[in-house]
Amino acid sequence: MTTVKSWHCAYETHYHIVFPVKYRKCLLNNEVVKQIQEISREIELRYEIEIEKLGCDINHIHLLCNFHPKYAIGKVVRVFKSITARKLFEKFPELRKGLWGGEFWSDGYYVGTVREKGNWKVVEKYVANQGKTMEYNQLRILE
Repeated sequence: MTTVKSWHCAYETHYHIVFPVKYRKCLLNNEVVKQIQEISREIELRYEIEIEKLGCDINHIHLLCNFHPKYAIGKVVRVFKSITARKLFEKFPELRKGLWGGEFWSDGYYVGTVREKGNWKVVEKYVANQGKTMEYNQLRILE
């Protein structure tokens, strides 16, 4: 992690962003996560967003990312959610079955800033270990 220099500023911005799948559905299996990782690389190149770590639990996603301060956090979240949802539905049309209204991600999100010299390594390790220790069974009311 170093200072990024652009034409009119130098910055070190590190954000921890978390958002769940709609209705907290347990849809982030290995195939879906691999696809999200591929889509993330495309987003990085197109929007100048550096995704430093990406961790997925079975029903939510963690991003550690760095981007130019000219971008609002809400815009970055909106871009990530919309592109990943559209491409996931194209690749896995069966995901729509349990999601009413055609949305993959929940409307809300959490964002926190992470200090480089403070707790960065702790947060980085936490995000990297998402989904590796637990498995959830989705509660199904009607089958």
